[in-house]
Amino acid sequence: MNFSAWAIRNPVPPILLFVLLTMTGLMGFQRLDVQNFPDMDLPTIQISATLEGAAATQLETEVARPIEDALTGLVLLDSVRSTIRDGSVAITVAFQVGKDPQQALDEVRSAVDQVRPDLPAEMNAPRVTKQTLNAAPLVTFTVSSDRLDEAELSWFVDNQLSRALMAVEGVGEISRLGGIDREIRVELDAARLDGLGLTAGDIQARLPAVQADRSGGAVRVGDGNQTVRTLAAARSVEELRALPVPLPNGGWLRLDEIAQVSDGHAERTSLAYLNGKPVIAAQVKRSKGYSDLAVTQAVRAAMDAFAARNPQVVIAEAYDTVAPTIQNYDASMTMLYEGAIIAVVVVFLFLRDWRATFLAAIALPLSIIPTFLVMDWFGYSLNMITLLALSLVVGILVDDAIVEIENIERHLHMGKPPRAAAMEAADEIGLAVIATTFTLVAVFLPTAFMAGVPGIVFRQFGVTASVAVLASLLVARLLTPMMAAYMMRTTGAHVERRDGAVMRGYLSLVRGALRRRWIAMLGVAGFLAFTLALLGQLSTSFFPASDSSQTQITLTAPPGAALATTDAAARAAAQAIAGREHVVSIFQATGAASTGG
Repeated sequence: MNFSAWAIRNPVPPILLFVLLTMTGLMGFQRLDVQNFPDMDLPTIQISATLEGAAATQLETEVARPIEDALTGLVLLDSVRSTIRDGSVAITVAFQVGKDPQQALDEVRSAVDQVRPDLPAEMNAPRVTKQTLNAAPLVTFTVSSDRLDEAELSWFVDNQLSRALMAVEGVGEISRLGGIDREIRVELDAARLDGLGLTAGDIQARLPAVQADRSGGAVRVGDGNQTVRTLAAARSVEELRALPVPLPNGGWLRLDEIAQVSDGHAERTSLAYLNGKPVIAAQVKRSKGYSDLAVTQAVRAAMDAFAARNPQVVIAEAYDTVAPTIQNYDASMTMLYEGAIIAVVVVFLFLRDWRATFLAAIALPLSIIPTFLVMDWFGYSLNMITLLALSLVVGILVDDAIVEIENIERHLHMGKPPRAAAMEAADEIGLAVIATTFTLVAVFLPTAFMAGVPGIVFRQFGVTASVAVLASLLVARLLTPMMAAYMMRTTGAHVERRDGAVMRGYLSLVRGALRRRWIAMLGVAGFLAFTLALLGQLSTSFFPASDSSQTQITLTAPPGAALATTDAAARAAAQAIAGREHVVSIFQATGAASTGG
């Protein structure tokens, strides 16, 4: 069936189709999230476990090895890497690409649960999470106060500020850097315990039995029922000191008779500074499927409102990772517009007819806008990968339309009426246009199915570019011939006389190359050899280097180094950088992972 001839005879359905595709495409564009990179779940699982006061050698024997042994039998397991420090274990479990990330997470959790009874009883339950490429915090705020001490400010960040930000849609996690955690210490009297025939384990087992609120059932009051709770949990340090501890002989003792109970704080695990001043920082991460830009704007608005309600603290934005995303988005959109304009100008220079140029130019938006609809259906976003795909195919999207228009013009120069010229011209090259388009799809689409991590990264690239090219085919076969039949005019002029200076120069160059074909072939061979020679000089990287106006410096201390030692080295490095030109601010985090700075 000749779809072009059908569109020329029945112009209303193609017009309605593209009006519908344009409207829904614009709606899809409004729904697309703006991100730096697409959301990608890798089949890589992180296991983290902490045991306060434990040495690295103890953790290796009692925690890391049992977990590693439990993981060895998992299907499609690629590697297991453990990082052990005093008090903490971090295990990275990597599966082969192709393993479903959720299935990998479930299998690792199951393996960890199986060995949980073999791990130290006093250790916190291991945390098992998926590794994602969007794990970097969007924005980091610092909090300081002249009215609150460090313990009060830490509690304020954990309970007040974090709750306010977690209420923002799209916020997935709030992590604190710096500050201290309150800790109630119970230091047992070893001599007194020996005299009573007790051990530290006995006290640890008996305290939860008496230090808890429990349900007490229900009683009937009048015409209704009233629930009853037994309140035994200590509400203060004084209540904890007076807590009765059962003895083996049936007697009771106050806790402070066999132990010293004090209210203090846990050992510091991280420190944070903004321009050399100690602060407490809060890093905000988004949930999967949300826009970097939208979440950051909502978080900033919520933080402004929160700061206005809490004048006792000073809240400042240390840095964000969204500014580079906005810059990349704006640059990509600008490049898209510039590419479209240049393509239209080049078309006009060769066709030298405003009607033909308009028909070719309209193929650009009518091909790109429906692509936004498909991107929205697939859950894609406007990120570096998809914008690269659209920028790359801008010049390609007008190819089919130009071929159609040029052939229609050729028939018009024969003196044929526009309607007949459009039908015959479109029928002549229909198969060639379709073959050209599917050749391009055959180039782009396989990138979506590459193996390994590159295949995951470039999946959206291959699909986006292929959809845009297919949309341009739809424009070229339906809309371009139909519009040409009603817009273009029969000229009757000879083709050679209508050629402009650009076309005449090009034809002269072609004739010269045909007359001296050996020189042309040697030139092409020399250019190819020069290109291959340059290929070996190019460096390789997963992503190109970019200037985001932010520099991150990571200092790694030797294993077992104290936090104070690492902090001193980090502060010295920060002071050395602070005096350099163009340095606006320096955010330093010691003892914890931080992205940005």
